[in-house]
Amino acid sequence: MLMAVLSVPSLGAGRAKAASCDTGTNLALNKNATASSIEGAGTPATAAVDGNTGTRWSSQFSDPQWLQVDLGSSQSICQVTLNWETASGKAFQIQTSNDAATWTSIYSTTTSAGGTQTLSVSGTGRYIRMYGTARNTGYGYSLWEFGVYGSSNGGGGTPPPPNWNLVWQDTFGGNSGTAPSSANWIEDTGHNSAGGPADWGTGEVESASSSTANVSVDGNGHLNITALKDGAGNWTSGRIETQRSDFAAPAGGMLEVTATIKQPNVANPAGYWPAFWALGNGSRTGSGTWPAIGETDIMENVNGHQTTSSGLHCGTAPNGPCNESSGRGSGLRTCAGCLSAYHTYAEVIDRTQSDEQIRFLVDGQVTWTVSESQVGVTTWQNAVDHGFFLILDLAVGGSWPNADCGCTSPTAATTSGGTLSVGPIAVYSTTGSAPTPLQPPAPATGSSTVKVTGSQGNWQLNVNGAPYQVKGVTWGPGNQAGDGYLADAASMGVNTIRTWGTDASSQPLLDAAAARGIKVINGFWLNQGADYVNDTAYKTNTLNSIKQFVTQYKSHPATLMWDVGNEVILTSQNYTYPNGATVEQERVAYAQYVEQITQAIHAIDPNHPVTSTDAWTGAWPYYKQYTPSLDLLAVNSYGSVCNVNTDWVNGGYTKPYIVTEAGDAGEWEVPNDANGVPTEPTDQQQRDGYTSAWNCIAGHPGISFGGTLFNYGVENDFGGVWFNLLTGGWRRLSYYAVKQAFTGQAQTNTPPAITSMTLSNTASVPAGGQFTVNVASTNPTGDALSYNVALSSKYVNSATPLQSPSSYTQTGPGAFTVTAPQTLGVWKVYVYVYDQHGGVGIQSVSFRVVAPPVSGTNVALGKAVTASSFQPASNGQTFVPANVTDNNWTTRWASDWSDPQWIQVDLGQSTAIKHIQLGWESAYAKAYQIQVSNDGTNWTTVHTTTTGAGGVETFDVTGTGRYVRMYGTQRGTAYGYSLYEFGIYA
Repeated sequence: MLMAVLSVPSLGAGRAKAASCDTGTNLALNKNATASSIEGAGTPATAAVDGNTGTRWSSQFSDPQWLQVDLGSSQSICQVTLNWETASGKAFQIQTSNDAATWTSIYSTTTSAGGTQTLSVSGTGRYIRMYGTARNTGYGYSLWEFGVYGSSNGGGGTPPPPNWNLVWQDTFGGNSGTAPSSANWIEDTGHNSAGGPADWGTGEVESASSSTANVSVDGNGHLNITALKDGAGNWTSGRIETQRSDFAAPAGGMLEVTATIKQPNVANPAGYWPAFWALGNGSRTGSGTWPAIGETDIMENVNGHQTTSSGLHCGTAPNGPCNESSGRGSGLRTCAGCLSAYHTYAEVIDRTQSDEQIRFLVDGQVTWTVSESQVGVTTWQNAVDHGFFLILDLAVGGSWPNADCGCTSPTAATTSGGTLSVGPIAVYSTTGSAPTPLQPPAPATGSSTVKVTGSQGNWQLNVNGAPYQVKGVTWGPGNQAGDGYLADAASMGVNTIRTWGTDASSQPLLDAAAARGIKVINGFWLNQGADYVNDTAYKTNTLNSIKQFVTQYKSHPATLMWDVGNEVILTSQNYTYPNGATVEQERVAYAQYVEQITQAIHAIDPNHPVTSTDAWTGAWPYYKQYTPSLDLLAVNSYGSVCNVNTDWVNGGYTKPYIVTEAGDAGEWEVPNDANGVPTEPTDQQQRDGYTSAWNCIAGHPGISFGGTLFNYGVENDFGGVWFNLLTGGWRRLSYYAVKQAFTGQAQTNTPPAITSMTLSNTASVPAGGQFTVNVASTNPTGDALSYNVALSSKYVNSATPLQSPSSYTQTGPGAFTVTAPQTLGVWKVYVYVYDQHGGVGIQSVSFRVVAPPVSGTNVALGKAVTASSFQPASNGQTFVPANVTDNNWTTRWASDWSDPQWIQVDLGQSTAIKHIQLGWESAYAKAYQIQVSNDGTNWTTVHTTTTGAGGVETFDVTGTGRYVRMYGTQRGTAYGYSLYEFGIYA
């Protein structure tokens, strides 16, 4: 991408003088070197460019592998020397690049015998690498030295590309076990920065320490930050910041920040949160607050996954143009070897173009890009166009690790001693002429007059006298996010957005929409389940609020119409009203109340129509009879959207309509899979569903005014995967389907599409066991693809956030070995396939987690059980103690909500037991003992824990007794103790 700014010589220029090869200057000497992998700490990439033939780089024992050198600026290269150790390359290429992303081969061989090779080459680039594809031995690739030599011409030739100037670097010299340079670094201490929020504002548990046990150089060119836990369970780690805070891309130039890093690699990494990032200098000067001051995450990972992520934080929180607190991020993406070897992580802030960019790279390959137009000019300038300081940080616990694992981290089992190891770190810049800056859109002025005109079956929606078809989306990113997303929505052909709640916070969204020529269907939320027969106070207060905001926004240029309520008539069946009123009475009262609101809006604003939305056309008869003042009807319809017009005809309606939500079939409309849960459509089915929905909406002109498709949202959760066009901020196939529907333009560079997804076991995966996942995918542009794996417990506990598996390993392209959760029930596994252009393909399959088998005989089955307490029966279920020995994983015992509690099994005779299996419901024990007794009075403890995590716990014990009990002393939730099964094995 950097090649776009290279100087191109004029063909009419004078002929360049003959160039000679300067073999006396090794351009690679002591430059920043990185590699695909290293054999160990004693064979780093830098050893191949240190001028010392007694040190060497050595890779892992696999193909392919590469060694890459950053020459600092683009060079004309004429010769390369390779001084191989015995472990040499048989087949390799010498490649050059100006951006470390697009490579050109300037030498290739498949018959190298190793030794010392002097290669005459011809090429240009800032980056050069040896890319090996076949080894001569069973070991890796190993080079004593990698020499690079350049051409020298006599002047009058092609001017060089823009030079990258070294601004700052640290190669972490010094003796092993000493602190990093205090001239370069500030070592933070404690739980917050000066004047900053507690626990670094993220809930981290570690105390930052300047002890060399936590932060030190290793004597071999690396900085090590190590997280340590003491005997009391307290964690210390390190967080260091550069002394300098003026690292900035000049207008017309670029800034590159790069470091070689090996992420922590421990047995149990729950809670580990390594990061390499830059923070706006306003944090030090007090000239702004986070996230407006800007934060760029160059490398960030959690919980020891073989992944990395990057992105920009900016604007306001929560939500805002940068989708805070998540940020405009790449999401976790697979990064093979990032825990076992050093890899290069970099960002380039590019101000050479009007629409400025930040590009994030891993090993020279662009993985994520954020541009100024995506967040808005003012937000970008506040966040990016200034100085930054750099931070290296190994956090423990906190908001992101906890959300990722669906747990509280770190756990008692988290391994102490993990190290974030950092090799050379450097900052480069270029200069150039500043381009014309991007300008924010001019504010819109003047109000619109919107009318429904025409007659039965031949109606028209007119805006200022011109016909208007609603080509819209429902709006998800929030009222402060308009500058960040509405330009993109407009590029899709969107002319309308629909909201559900209009209030004092709506002004920024309306302003941003109007500036981009987008109209807004202003929704007013009416409570589902409110008592519309009797609650006059609620109705009066709500009506007064609606009148207030109609008055405020009736003249706003973005206002298209008013939409009163959402899905209240259908959902009335879900509520039992306190006064015993029937659902029918409530529905009639609601429709009459909507009529009252409609008349009030018309009295204030005669220039914009009013509608009311429900979730089925079965609500329209109520509007027809009791809400005659509505200007048009509205409905949310997904799988049945193509029946809406038929329903309109059969109902004999005399007003036009719009569809206010539509898309692919919803969770409630699809068949169940073999595990009894709804079968989520594939991306291709979703794409086709949106296309079909729009065709049905737009296929009845004169009756249908168009619609707003669901949903232009960025949430990456259960519903966000099912319905969002921009899940996580990444474009889906459905995004491009809507764009094509609205503009008629087909997109060629669409996201990856998963064509198949299989699991090795979907019916009975043992809790904590492993299963394999394989996906095949296509990508129209041949991008390098990366992946992520996530789980959903929606059908286990109704939770909608997604979480990562406790561990998963990528075993090949689209192939994974995944550790199943400990909690029983039907889960879903999602695979994400990312391209390099902001696109993603997502597919999911359900799998059932069952109790793992236990050797021996369960001697508790059918035996008598007693307990300290149990909850009364409710909703047709009992919670008696006997449920834990009935071999039925759908029944359970549940205790009172207090400590301590116990449940006891009488085995009938003294029995030697070897294993225990506890199948917890979500209300589990954090601290408990397993005890045995021969008389039910005197107890011996055979197992104790204070770190129970619920799910299915299976463990060995040694003990003998007639009675066995679980004695709980601390609950894991605010509820009681609840067990599906209490297995006791002889």
